[in-house]
This record gives sequence, structure tokens and C-alpha cells, in this order.
Amino acid sequence: MMEWFQELTSFQKTYWIITGISTLIFLFVLISTFIGADTDDIGDVDAEMDADTGAGFQFFTFKNVVAFFAIFGWSGIASIDAGNSKSVTIFISITCGLAMMFVMAAMFYYISKLTSSGTLKMKNALNSIGEVYLTVGANRSKTGKIQIKIQGALRELEALTDHNEDLKQGKIIKVIEVTNNGTLIIEPQN
Repeated sequence: MMEWFQELTSFQKTYWIITGISTLIFLFVLISTFIGADTDDIGDVDAEMDADTGAGFQFFTFKNVVAFFAIFGWSGIASIDAGNSKSVTIFISITCGLAMMFVMAAMFYYISKLTSSGTLKMKNALNSIGEVYLTVGANRSKTGKIQIKIQGALRELEALTDHNEDLKQGKIIKVIEVTNNGTLIIEPQN
């Protein structure tokens, strides 16, 4: 093995060293990802999701840089073996590495768009039609409950009404306002 390495030019040795180190790190990151170990990235996707800011398009992360050098090295070795000049080899290596970084960043960006926070946004209830579940007192005298579909799910929420009569169970209603504390103001539908 050492004889083979000694016979390489310094240009080839550089590519093999970059390739070897980056491939080992890439394999470690890949295995740790599959077994669930948390690798702290610079610009970690999980950290942004925990903060509920969404994952932006993250080009410079640890995983992307490792992938860049792994693809950079292997494409460079392939280019050298194909008999290309040093400048062509470097160009091909950089292009392939950047393409890999872009693909990985785009993949994580679009995967992050597939998630939803599950947080109920009460403003989404505005103008929704539903049904009284527990009697709602007239003129905001008693809080009742209604069932309405919000954000794709049937929900049971507290409601008040400004109507002059109690709204009994089964009455069809419309949400006309959402108070600051999240209580829905409803009116009957004819």
C-alpha cells in the first residue's frame, strides 16, 4: 500500500488524502445520522425547527462541507485517472463538490417544508362554520363549546355569542371574531 502511495505525484497524493479523510468523516456522519446521534451542525436544521423559524436554505453546514470534500476528492481522482490536466481536474472537482452541496441544501430545505408545527392558530377559525356542542349563553353570559374544522382537523373550542338567545346544542354557527385570549365569538346561521 505504501509503495503505491509513494509512486503517486504530489497532486494525486493531495487528492487521495482529502478523499480519504472526508470519506471517513462522511461515513461517520452518515452512520451517526442513521443511529440517531445528534451531530451539531453550523446552521443546524433541527435547531431552526425547534425555534419554529423553519429551516432556510442552508448551504454552509457541516454535512454539506463534508459532502463537498468527499465528492471533490472522488471526482478529482476520477478526473486524474481519466487523464485530464490539473486545471481541468480542479474545475471538475470544485463543480461536482458545489453541485453536491447545492443538492443537499435543497434536499434539506424541501424536506423541512414537509413538516407542520401543529400549532393551532385561532385566527384561522375566523368565518368558519360549525355546530354548537355545549350551550353558549346569550349576550356573553355563559361560555359554551363549538365544533369546527380548523387547519384540517375537527376541534372543540370555547365560544361566546352576542346573540339575544342561548345557542343550544346542534345549532349551526359562524365564527365572527376571535378575542385576544383565543375565545371565539359566534353568531347563529339560518
